[in-house]
Amino acid sequence: MSDRGRRRLAAATAAVAATLALALTACTGPSADLASGRGSGGTGGGGGEFDPDAPLEFAVITHGSDGDAFWSVVKNGAQDAGRDLDVDVAYTSNGDPGAQAKLIDNAVAQGRTGIVVSMANPDALRPAIEAAVAAGIPVITINSGADRSAEFGAIAHVGQEEDIAGRAAGERLAQAGKKRMLCVIHEAGNSGLNDRCDGAREGFAGQVDNLQVDIANPTDIEARLRGALQTNPDIDAVLTLNSQVADRAVTAALSVGSTAEVATFDLNTDVVDAIRDGRILFAVDQQQYQQGYLPISMLKLYRLNGNTLGGGQPVLTGPGFVDQSNADLVRPYTERGTR
Repeated sequence: MSDRGRRRLAAATAAVAATLALALTACTGPSADLASGRGSGGTGGGGGEFDPDAPLEFAVITHGSDGDAFWSVVKNGAQDAGRDLDVDVAYTSNGDPGAQAKLIDNAVAQGRTGIVVSMANPDALRPAIEAAVAAGIPVITINSGADRSAEFGAIAHVGQEEDIAGRAAGERLAQAGKKRMLCVIHEAGNSGLNDRCDGAREGFAGQVDNLQVDIANPTDIEARLRGALQTNPDIDAVLTLNSQVADRAVTAALSVGSTAEVATFDLNTDVVDAIRDGRILFAVDQQQYQQGYLPISMLKLYRLNGNTLGGGQPVLTGPGFVDQSNADLVRPYTERGTR
């Protein structure tokens, strides 16, 4: 994307975030107690001493894999926020839960004064997150782990309710007349992905089967999809939970002559083009750029003014839907790396 376009988007995002925070403060009154817990301007865990004068040096630590287009957009959001809000932002990621926990420990040791973390595997990250909270470092969780965020001491969660998003996707496929769905999980142990498929099962009137694949092995993904579609020719819908897996699903269905139609979570330019061409029914859009940008804004507001957002509930960035009715509008944003 152009620097000008990204600056304009980031400035608008910052203004929205600041307006939300000021509105919440006006409704509830400012919080002066910086150790009282989530939703009241606190560290959430009532841990170590909070230093409001510490430098704005934040760490963003996700479970994204190298080259994953989804997480590249999250990274763009975080880095844009850092530049526009004059915050030092260090972005790192690792799909291995143990390695991700070590990245959190490293951020604490380096003296980072705010941490943003995705929790695909909450139990594996719990000790590291609780140690950060105990050290007086405010933590915001993003993307996965909304139901465990407050329990671990985070001051907020930014993302979508995965079961609700899954249910909405299942309902859409049912409305399209589908009877048997294959739900494709691309990361083992990711609680948010399981929630998506569970929600899809609730919203879908027909049979739902799960298929486990590995996002790091695209060739195997396509082979497993071909096998599932050949073995079960009555599958007429494939729901993928990642935009890159969606492309493999479309190819697999075509290669075996399956009439199954594909829907997916998350966007990239290829998915939007496939929606425009009728090769993908729709995409669930959780606006992951906001999951990178908003937490940096929220941490800055928290550190400088004691503000929190959400009132103890997740700050929702989705779900929205992209289909043929709005794909043309969204495509320029995917091209510039902000959707």
